[in-house]
Amino acid sequence: MTTPRWYTALQQAVAQHSNSSLFQLATVDDAGKPCIRSLIHRAFLVPPSRPAFPIFVTSTDIRSAKVRQIAHADTVELVWWINATLDQFRISGLARVFASPQRSIPHTAVECGGINALEMSGVDWEAKRRELFDAVSEEMRASWCRPAGMPLKVGEENDWPTTVPKPNEAKTDREKELAELALSNYAIIAIDPLRVDWVQLGTKPYQRTFFNRTEDGWSEEAIVP
Repeated sequence: MTTPRWYTALQQAVAQHSNSSLFQLATVDDAGKPCIRSLIHRAFLVPPSRPAFPIFVTSTDIRSAKVRQIAHADTVELVWWINATLDQFRISGLARVFASPQRSIPHTAVECGGINALEMSGVDWEAKRRELFDAVSEEMRASWCRPAGMPLKVGEENDWPTTVPKPNEAKTDREKELAELALSNYAIIAIDPLRVDWVQLGTKPYQRTFFNRTEDGWSEEAIVP
C-alpha cells in the first residue's frame, strides 16, 4: 500500500510554503443547506498500517455550528488552493470531532477507515488535542474564552482576555481558570479523505485527475481539465 500521489504533492506544498495552510470546508445543516468556512490546517496523521489513508486535522470551537452539522451528517468536502504551485485539491470524505472528555459529541456509525486505522495503532486523540492547543498562540487561545456565536453587547469585548497561557504554564488562579475554559471549548476535527479531484494548473498542458479510495489504496482516472 503506497502513499497516493495527490497526498505527496499536497504534503510537500504545505511543508514548503507556509502561506498554504488555509483551506475551505463545506458541511450541510439540518435543512440540507451548504455551509462553508475557512479553516487552518493543523496536522497530517498517517496510520502506520495504512500509509495510503492520510488524515487531515484542523481545529474548531466546540460551540460552533460546524460541530453540530458534522454530528448530523459527517460527509464533508474541502477545497485547498496552493497558490505557489497552482494546484487545487477538492477532497471529500468523512469527518469526526474530538473534544474534551467532559463533552459528549455524537457521531454517525459510518466507518472511517483511516481514522479507525489510527485508533488501532494507538493514537491518543486527547493527547493530540492538547498538543495542538498548546501549539497555537496565546491570542488564539484567548478566542476560545469568548461567548462564541452570541450577540455582541456594547463594550463586552473589553472584558475578554487578550492572551491565555498554556495550561501547564498558567501561574495565577485566573490564568488557570482561563486556560481550562479555553481548552474545554477547543476541539479538533479529523477528516478521512475518500475522493480527491486534483487540478494542476502549473503544468503545460493543465492536468486533472480523479482519485477514489479503494480497500487497498486509490484508483486514478485522468480527466479533461
